[in-house]
Amino acid sequence: MNLYNEYIKEIEERKGQGLHPKPIDSADLLNEIIAQIKDTNNANREDCLKFFIYNTLPGTTPAAGAKAKFLKEIILGQEAVAEINPTFAFELLSHMKGGPSIVVLLDLALGKDEAIAKQAAEVLKTQVYLYDADMDRLKVAYENGNAVAKDILESYAKAEFFTKLPEVAEEIKVVTFIAGEGDISTDLLSPGNQAHSRSDRELHGKCMITPQAQEEIKALQAQHPDKSVMLIAEKGTMGVGSSRMSGVNNVALWTGKQASPYVPFVNFAPIVGGTNGISPIFLTTVDVTGGIGIDLKNWVKKTDANGELVRDENGEPILEQVYSVATGTVLTINTKTKKLYNGDKELIDISRSFTPQKMEFIKAGGSYAIVFGKKLQTFAAKTLGIEAPLVYAPSKEIHIEGQGLTAVEKIFNKNAVGTLSKNVLHAGSDVRVTVNIVGSQDTTGLMTAQELESMAATVISPIVDAAYQSGCHTASVWDKKAQANIPKLMQFMNDFGLITARDPKGVYHAMTDVIHKVLNDITVDEWAIIIGGDSHTRMSKGVAFGADSGTVALALATGEASMPIPQSVKVTFKGSMPDYMDFRDVVHATQAQMLHQFGGENVFQGRIIEVHIGTLTADQAFTFTDWTAEMKAKASICISEDETLIESLEIAKGRIQIMIDKGMDNKNHVLQGLIDKANKRIAEIRSGEKPALRPDANAKYYAEVVVDLDQIAEPMIADPDVNNKDVSKRYTHDTIRPLSFYGGDKKVDLGFIGSCMVHKGDMKILAQMLKNIEKQQGKVEFKAPLVVAPPTYNIVDELKAEGDWEVLQKYSGFEFDDNAPKAVARTEYENMLYLERPGCNLCMGNQEKASKGDTVMATSTRLFQGRVVEDSAEKKGESLLSSTPVVVLSTILGRTPSIEEYKKAVEGINLTKFAPSHKLLVG
Repeated sequence: MNLYNEYIKEIEERKGQGLHPKPIDSADLLNEIIAQIKDTNNANREDCLKFFIYNTLPGTTPAAGAKAKFLKEIILGQEAVAEINPTFAFELLSHMKGGPSIVVLLDLALGKDEAIAKQAAEVLKTQVYLYDADMDRLKVAYENGNAVAKDILESYAKAEFFTKLPEVAEEIKVVTFIAGEGDISTDLLSPGNQAHSRSDRELHGKCMITPQAQEEIKALQAQHPDKSVMLIAEKGTMGVGSSRMSGVNNVALWTGKQASPYVPFVNFAPIVGGTNGISPIFLTTVDVTGGIGIDLKNWVKKTDANGELVRDENGEPILEQVYSVATGTVLTINTKTKKLYNGDKELIDISRSFTPQKMEFIKAGGSYAIVFGKKLQTFAAKTLGIEAPLVYAPSKEIHIEGQGLTAVEKIFNKNAVGTLSKNVLHAGSDVRVTVNIVGSQDTTGLMTAQELESMAATVISPIVDAAYQSGCHTASVWDKKAQANIPKLMQFMNDFGLITARDPKGVYHAMTDVIHKVLNDITVDEWAIIIGGDSHTRMSKGVAFGADSGTVALALATGEASMPIPQSVKVTFKGSMPDYMDFRDVVHATQAQMLHQFGGENVFQGRIIEVHIGTLTADQAFTFTDWTAEMKAKASICISEDETLIESLEIAKGRIQIMIDKGMDNKNHVLQGLIDKANKRIAEIRSGEKPALRPDANAKYYAEVVVDLDQIAEPMIADPDVNNKDVSKRYTHDTIRPLSFYGGDKKVDLGFIGSCMVHKGDMKILAQMLKNIEKQQGKVEFKAPLVVAPPTYNIVDELKAEGDWEVLQKYSGFEFDDNAPKAVARTEYENMLYLERPGCNLCMGNQEKASKGDTVMATSTRLFQGRVVEDSAEKKGESLLSSTPVVVLSTILGRTPSIEEYKKAVEGINLTKFAPSHKLLVG
């Protein structure tokens, strides 16, 4: 009983942290527990019963297999346990969500004992997580005349697993809790520096917001036991930033309902709200958990008697309160009238939170059950040879006669499955689509694995062209946490059918490349749909959606995703860039000019940005598409010229071939298949058979933004504005300032060049600038540390071949060594150049950070409080985001440069240039 004794020891250690026993996923441990249950005189028997009944993870975990097997033995009378009679054993099986439990239930339902078969059938009728092998067993039994199989299939065809569920309550009472003022980042709900604990739900729950906030939530629950606590982003958007299922899990853990009495720390039905609504990526995770997300609109922009906006001394619109949601306010959500009330007073229409589809998610306890339920109903009806009755809300299908299609509308129509209309569909239509590429990243990957286990999936869907499991978020430090989690994750995903960054067999060299760069390379068709476990899944080929770990799991298991076709905003360019400007400045200027053109309204939020970039290859264009996460867009699509797209596909082919040469392809030759697809696509473009994707000339957009390059006269910096008197305007990514704003004297404590925002060209700019500075000043001397993390090993190899890596080595004081990776996070930095291992590094903030209170100048994406740098007691940490040349010069000077210093430093340097296409990029 060694494993059991170790488990008891772990329980004692967890008690010291205020934690309950960790849920069991090991079959070996559970078998030891089962052995002690069988021994009626065993001193540990009572505890073992509790562990077996209440603390074993369901789905396809090894422990679930052992539990299902023992319950089967009890039902068949092969084992007798006084505390678990056959009826209770069936109840426990009903809560195990597929996999081994379904196998056991089918064994019993299709067995010879009629009484047992009838009980098993009744349980099976409540289950939805059946896969092809399970359905095939039912089909074969039905075709052989099995009456029980017929009874089950008839129930499935009627979708009784859904129709017999309790209806959604007409009234839901909530008590409000203001989680923060301004945008609420998922980093507040699930901090990046605690990523290692995400798969341990109870432990991870302790990092949500603050201990004080957790106590306040508990106090509200004690005061209002009949109400749900609604977390609110006051004057902001809830859930901006990273795609973290763990953020919603934490909210559900503190404020939701327990999904099953026999599964610990898995809660559902969280309720969240935001003055400006819920971030699209976060709203998806709310749907996954059967929760409710509400756009409160409780503050509006103040207008004068003439309807003009009233502005403050800084020219910002003044907000006025429509109604209060202060902490402790009791509100009523009416799901029938679809209104929010304070007592009898109607506050706002919340119909968007209760569409027919969302009502189904709430009723079923989450969106997965609906996806699998629809599939199961369709199968059953087809097997019985009948038409499935209309149970689920019909998908909304919108067709506007005579209206052309945007790029995303074209992609969704091409990839749609199960549509009823023969007409093309426009924005707003609810569509199920096939997914071509799926990405899982390493700090959410363990949760994705858990989700796959919970939905009883064992192998990747054959529909998916390729899927990749990254190692970039844990690349900086190979510490004990990473060593404990990552190999296990890589083994699981490799077995499931993904290409993995680390080889479980240890044959090929570990590749810690930034996931978004790899996904951008393995996307070989601009008509593709990509789902990735990170908000920066924003490919510059195809349309890519950042998603929570659950949605990623669903895409891996089914090869599908469901969502409305989003509206689009068209972005085009005019004018020309000065020679001393970098494309990163165009990206920031796009956001600033859009906000200016629309009076502060972010027309990008929740929509597709269709950017007519034309002339930039996928590597360079990714700088724009990547930043669309910070623009709060749902996704983005690049419209390219034919030759540009061909060049991008050739680059992708070369990099995929390198992965093959390293030994990363699997037995299904997935990577070779991508090269074949790329060759086919290139041939189609060159022959004129199928040119590069274009929207129709008569497509309709929510808005159109024209970016004037002539207005971009100096580098543009995204500023967290940490000292803004209006707290709601801090850390938003919307404050874009010209370099001259800082007067050439703002102290910079650390520089960072890396993350998914940079490409090989940025590394070459760095090398060129260092050579220029040495030529001008006689030496290169840093007055602030400069941390450099190339995005991929491919880029490092290319830089080595082209001589640039040697330049960087010359000026560096540290260079990563894969043979001796860092085991401890760096806490102090010297004024020198650090060449770090490819990966996310400081951008993620989960392993290493700048010193507290530092002012950081970075090329990365995130400026949220505490992400890259935490506050000190004396000063707020701040992460300013800018182009590579601004970062380099800021670390050489130890301050922001003047525009004159900047222009001199970039003379003769090949910055990332952009010239708008002269072609009309429409179909």
